[in-house]
Parts: sequence; C-alpha cells; structure tokens
Amino acid sequence: MALIYHDTSERSLSRTLSTQVFKKAMREPDELKNAGLKATLPRLKVLSLFESSKERHLSAEDVYKILLTAGEDVGLATVYRVLTQFEQAGLLVRHHFESGKAVFELNEGGHHDHIVCLQCGRVEEFYDEEIEKRQKLAATERGFKIHDHSLYIYADCTKNPCPFK
Repeated sequence: MALIYHDTSERSLSRTLSTQVFKKAMREPDELKNAGLKATLPRLKVLSLFESSKERHLSAEDVYKILLTAGEDVGLATVYRVLTQFEQAGLLVRHHFESGKAVFELNEGGHHDHIVCLQCGRVEEFYDEEIEKRQKLAATERGFKIHDHSLYIYADCTKNPCPFK
C-alpha cells in the first residue's frame, strides 16, 4: 500500500502562486480549450493553483483565500463558478468528505482512495492493489461489474494529540 501525504498549510499553498507558476499557467490555454473552456485569467489562475499546489484537495474557500493571500483579484463567486465549470469539463473531481463541504482535486486519470482524519480533516491518498482485487471480487460474486468506485476511510490520527490540528 502506498500512502501519499500532501502539506496542508495555507502558507505553503499561497507560496505556490509565484510568478513562475503563472508563467506555467500561460502554457495551459490549450488544456482549457480542449475541455471546451475559454482561457480566461481567473480560469488560468485556478488551474495553475491546482497544478502547482502541494495540497491536492482544496475547497472553494481554500482557493479563494490562497488567491487573496497572493494578491490576486478574483471573487469568491468567480471561484465557485470556475470550480463548477472545471468539474463539468472533467478537469477536477469533487469530493464530499465528512466535513460536509466539497473539496476538489485535479482529475489526473489515475485511481486512488482516501483516508480522512476525523480530528483535523487531513486527507491522505493511497492505492492498494489488494483492496482493489477484493472490491472486484465482491462485485463479481454478487453479479455486478464495477464501472467506477470511490473508497473513503474515516479514521482518527493515532498520534495524540493529532499533529495536524
């Protein structure tokens, strides 16, 4: 099983919006056009944020705060609209973890599952071939063929106190 941890500090997220990141975003208009979207500045900023952020799961409020901290002039309504457009175009995947608020991550085409800390909300991604095999077997034994699935494991950090609270 491979566990992947991503830094969740707001300070590290806002640092990713450097000039270098926005230069990279200027190469992304084709990606937006291929998804059927016009390459507007707010869309490029949001896409660049997701592509460069160490934190893979961001809420609309997270995106808005990071853009504000970086001195960008993008409204919260625009952020919500862009995230919804990206989800509809297949660029982002929306998740509803235990917190009740939606978070988004880049749709990179690869499958993975999630472990969510109930104390601090930290999300770790993982892939386990054995779990995947067991899920296929369970579906087959019951007369189903899996087209897609998602596994969220809700847990408490075993370190006391939770180091990410």
